[in-house]
Amino acid sequence: MKLLSVNIGRPVDNPWRTASMTGIDKRPTGAAVAVTAPGPMGDGSVGLAGDRVYDVDHHGGTDQAVYAYAREDLDAWQPVLGRDLPNGVFGENLTTEGIDVNEALIGERWRIGEQVVLEVTRPRIPCSTFQGWLDRQGWMKEFTKTALPGPYFRVIEPGSVRAGDGIEVIARPEHDVTISVAFRAMTLEPALLPRLADLEALPEADRAKIRRRLKV
Repeated sequence: MKLLSVNIGRPVDNPWRTASMTGIDKRPTGAAVAVTAPGPMGDGSVGLAGDRVYDVDHHGGTDQAVYAYAREDLDAWQPVLGRDLPNGVFGENLTTEGIDVNEALIGERWRIGEQVVLEVTRPRIPCSTFQGWLDRQGWMKEFTKTALPGPYFRVIEPGSVRAGDGIEVIARPEHDVTISVAFRAMTLEPALLPRLADLEALPEADRAKIRRRLKV
C-alpha cells in the first residue's frame, strides 16, 4: 500500500459554479510536500502546502484537509470515460495503490511515510465543478451510482509526504460504516443514515444535517 503520487492544484477558471476559480486541476509533484491541519473551513486552506480551494463554503478546512482516490478506481473509469485518466484528474491530493480507499472506515487512521497520520472523515460528494471539469453530461449521477467516491481526511499528525511513501492502517474503529456506506447514506440510500448519526469522527456539520433529516 503506497502513494503513487502527491498532487497539487493550480487555479483555473470555474464557469460551472459561482466561485470564479477552482483548484480541481491537480498535478503530481516529485517533491516532498508538507502536510498540516488547515484550521476551520472558510479561507480556502487545505492540508497540503501549495494547494488551496476556492469554493470556501463547501471545501477545505479541518475535516476536508486531504482527499484520496485509488489508482485502481481511476483505471476502472478509463474505459467508461473513453480516455486516459492521469493521477490527480479527479482532484485528489493523494493517488493511492494497493488499498481499497472506499472500504476505509469513518474514523480509520492511516500513517503515510514516517510522519503523517490522517483520519478518515467523510466521502467526497460530487459537484457541478467536477462534472464540468470532466466535460461529461450526467457525470454527477454516474459517479454517485457507483458509490466509489474516495475519502476525505483530517490531519492528526503533521509532517511531509511524497510519491512512493508507504501507507499503513494503524487504527480502525469497531463500527462497520465505510466510506462507501456513508456515501450511499448521504446520497441515494437515506435509509442508511441512522448508522451514521453517532459516528464521532464524522464532521459535526454532517452529523447535524443527519439529525435534522432524521428529526432527532
